Amino acid sequence: MAESVESPAELILIAFGANLPSRTSGSPVETCLAALAALEARGVKILRRSPFYESAPVPVSDQPWYVNGVAQVDTALTPEELLALLHELERWFGRERRELNEARVMDLDLIAYGARVRETPPPILPHPRMADRAFVLLPLRDIAPGWIHPVSGRTVEELVAALPAGQQIRRI
Repeated sequence: MAESVESPAELILIAFGANLPSRTSGSPVETCLAALAALEARGVKILRRSPFYESAPVPVSDQPWYVNGVAQVDTALTPEELLALLHELERWFGRERRELNEARVMDLDLIAYGARVRETPPPILPHPRMADRAFVLLPLRDIAPGWIHPVSGRTVEELVAALPAGQQIRRI
């Protein structure tokens, strides 16, 4: 029997990252792994996970570099319920939202929920800044090279090629 291949239009994608250690989980890499395990413990199945990347903060600042990745998940949760769970887990790991682009122990973003498009929050789908972020697009390309942005119609390869210059990122 032939294996079923999931259409890129059906993918549910979560970006994760951290640049501060967590008091409960340790280093940013350990915290990212713990966050993915916590998602699975709450019924969100991790289907694929990208390799980790290190990236300089965007916008540029004197913060420590981030550890980032992207996961493809399967869940019966609605986009609203999934986003609420992501925010709950961020708080559990110690994230406090005080100012935009601050250092954080955990960042979990709903990047895409299939081909759904929503312009009003929460959540806006696909994530409004994903196409400008190397720390999202490079890991996304690793796990879903055929993914197509549901608004622009551009492939992940085209989005990577069009990234703004100056973003520092390396696979670890």
